[in-house]
Amino acid sequence: MFFVALGIIFMSVYQPGRFSGMEFEVRVINGFSNNSSQPLVIWCMSQQDGDMGGRALQEGDDYGWRVKTDIWGSSRYRCTLKWDSKRRSFDAFKVPRDSQRCAPLNKCSWLVKEDGFYFSSDEVNWKKDFSWY
Repeated sequence: MFFVALGIIFMSVYQPGRFSGMEFEVRVINGFSNNSSQPLVIWCMSQQDGDMGGRALQEGDDYGWRVKTDIWGSSRYRCTLKWDSKRRSFDAFKVPRDSQRCAPLNKCSWLVKEDGFYFSSDEVNWKKDFSWY
């Protein structure tokens, strides 16, 4: 029993998002410079919330939601985005990757542009995470 308690304490110190039920804000922003005729379509789902439905985002629009991590550290939100002939699925949020990189503001933001997907935890400093293909 002692070792179980010690393990939980260790994990809660080094991976707090897994055990404390932390809350994060996730946001996907249409960062295209000129797509007024073709919206960015986003469809997201998770094991926690199921199918979250689809949205059509015009230039500058965003779609956001709050995530409360579960005790198992398995919170995951997967989205599929489509624009013109481009289509890409990605994890908008998953605990092992994001519990630390979204700190200290607990904000995980994605800016989707013509050349790819950019991540930021403060919506000031953006870093390209991956391309459409």
